[in-house]
Amino acid sequence: MSNFTRRKFLVAAGATTAMTAACGNGVGSNNAATLDARIDAARDYLFNRYPATMDLDNKALGTLWMPLVTKAGFMFGGAYGQGALRINNVSVDYYSAAQASFGLQIGAQQYAHALFFMTEDALSTFRHSPGWSAGGDLEYALKDQGGNLSAKTVTALDPVIAVVYGQAGLIVGASLEGTKYTRIIP
Repeated sequence: MSNFTRRKFLVAAGATTAMTAACGNGVGSNNAATLDARIDAARDYLFNRYPATMDLDNKALGTLWMPLVTKAGFMFGGAYGQGALRINNVSVDYYSAAQASFGLQIGAQQYAHALFFMTEDALSTFRHSPGWSAGGDLEYALKDQGGNLSAKTVTALDPVIAVVYGQAGLIVGASLEGTKYTRIIP
């Protein structure tokens, strides 16, 4: 029987995350102008597909846009992407998102997501932490059967609202739980 240790898990998760970061998702260029153009396209896609999110963005004090996250796994999994925090639709900081996981999983997926910071405290905590992890305190905005975002989530008073969209690939679902966001210099 195999002796599975925490060290082996961390090494495998780190290797998977590094391999995911090396995937040809086009985000690894570290060019702020290119990243901002991708954010504009992802933002326009979300607003055109789900118009209620425009109101959510207007109410938010800041929005973290992650235009492309690549997730892959075979038992061990990882995800990586880059994006920017925008305040008044101006990029003020750039971030990477990384996630490691272990479990029954196989496949690959790409998706975009946005974190809407609804309170000054949530935005301040995010901006002033050396690495912020998404957890169970996120409120997810999910589409209903008609393809609209739930009105409850659009008017929610939660400090951070996450919208995951544009999924393509073979892994079912996309969760931001356990995703670590770290400020980068593009």
